[in-house]
Amino acid sequence: MKKLEQIYEGKAKRVFLTDDPDLVIVDYKDDATAFNGAKKGTIVGKGVINNQMSNRLMQRLEAAGIPTHFVQELSERETLVKKVSIVPLEVIIRNISAGSFAAHYGVEEGIVFEHPTIEFSYKCDELNDPLLNDYHALALKLATRDEIERIKQMAFQVNEVLKAFWAECGVTLVDFKLEFGRLADGTIILADEISPDTCRLWDAKTHEKLDKDRFRRDLGGVEGAYAEVMKRLLAHG
Repeated sequence: MKKLEQIYEGKAKRVFLTDDPDLVIVDYKDDATAFNGAKKGTIVGKGVINNQMSNRLMQRLEAAGIPTHFVQELSERETLVKKVSIVPLEVIIRNISAGSFAAHYGVEEGIVFEHPTIEFSYKCDELNDPLLNDYHALALKLATRDEIERIKQMAFQVNEVLKAFWAECGVTLVDFKLEFGRLADGTIILADEISPDTCRLWDAKTHEKLDKDRFRRDLGGVEGAYAEVMKRLLAHG
């Protein structure tokens, strides 16, 4: 597979064309950002962990019948994936109150929900990714009604698979962000990544944070937390 020119660079990844028009290469960086890019830094080794963790979790989801963009891990930091057009909706599933949910609604962190919640935000850095509902998404033509329903169904299915797996690892899946993409034929599949950058992961016993909140909140031990999560995943993978 020949790696051609770069077509995208985001906060955490670069994307390159290949000699197959349906496939691209994703290269994971160690750059870290928070608060929509207002805080910047580096988490040494993050790219390697996020790449390999995401690939293993995507394969687990594929085995559970959830279509993803994963094709093949090429190296520590690079993965071959299906080329998609990203649906400009960030999909957040929450099992426990934390982060912006706790702040917006004036509740403490750590409240376990009777049922998981789902929320959408408009994937637009210039507008700070505002929250929106189904009707807003339809009005803005971000997705069709069928696509929105499919995305919801898949997101809750992802939650069930990942929640059960992380529990085996002694980790509580608090909340996480997903992104979905359209293949050339319009099929919706899971894209982007699943990592400590995009998930809140707490130690099941101590509730110690094992994710990017350590970077966001200047808690220290960021690299150690990422490494610990990866170690547990490999032990149960």
